[in-house]
Amino acid sequence: MRRWLCGLLSLAAAVLPAAAHAQSAAAPAEEVDVALVLAVDVSFSMDLDELALQRNGYIEAFRSKPLHDAIAKGAIGKIAVTYFEWAGGHFQHIVKPWTIIDTPASAIAFAEELGEAQTRRGRRTSISAAIDLGVQLIEQANVVPLRKVIDISGDGANNDGRPVTVARDEAAAKGISINGLPVMLKQASYFDLDNLDLYYKDCVVTGPGAFVIPIRERHQFVDATRTKLIREIAEIPRESEALVQKAQSTGSNATCLAGERQWRDRMGN
Repeated sequence: MRRWLCGLLSLAAAVLPAAAHAQSAAAPAEEVDVALVLAVDVSFSMDLDELALQRNGYIEAFRSKPLHDAIAKGAIGKIAVTYFEWAGGHFQHIVKPWTIIDTPASAIAFAEELGEAQTRRGRRTSISAAIDLGVQLIEQANVVPLRKVIDISGDGANNDGRPVTVARDEAAAKGISINGLPVMLKQASYFDLDNLDLYYKDCVVTGPGAFVIPIRERHQFVDATRTKLIREIAEIPRESEALVQKAQSTGSNATCLAGERQWRDRMGN
């Protein structure tokens, strides 16, 4: 009898976690105004100061009242956001998995956790792989969004992985918009593009209302990042128009393979 009881208890102990997991897995998807992927460049072309400014831009944006108000004014009043860092085709690190933000407190908590996370760095620049991961994350998210957006920030052109235009067009076909925040603090060198904002406009961003907000001065990080996020979450604020470059993709292969060509020239291939 005791042996049978012990066996029954062991069976119950094994079944209960499985049942709890099944119940959790079957949780209904949550409706949100936007599923927003923040994909942030941490390649070695970004110096440590730039990395700190870039991360701080997102932290201060999520702490800000204008962003809290934008979320509250949405049709549903909540967003889902995830934040990952990327470099080459095989270097992506999810810093913050999908998080529901529906109050100022939850936005500030997200900012605080970003501030505590370590920043990793990697070689090369694969915007295409970052877009691909963004698409995958959106498809796996347990949310029902009114809009789906991937937000790319970085300081260079795609030079690793498949062509960025292929990844961009596949994302667009799935109803996903892509916006860009090109970082243009340094004077363009041999391995940089003179007009990274135009590259982002022609080759990276896509979707209705897609836009690019270039950062040319260090003091612009916080304002530009906040403006970008508010624009993605809510109605376009009129006062932000001076920062924004609206985009219409041209699909210019010569321009959009510039990063790959520069890399081959540098490697002597």
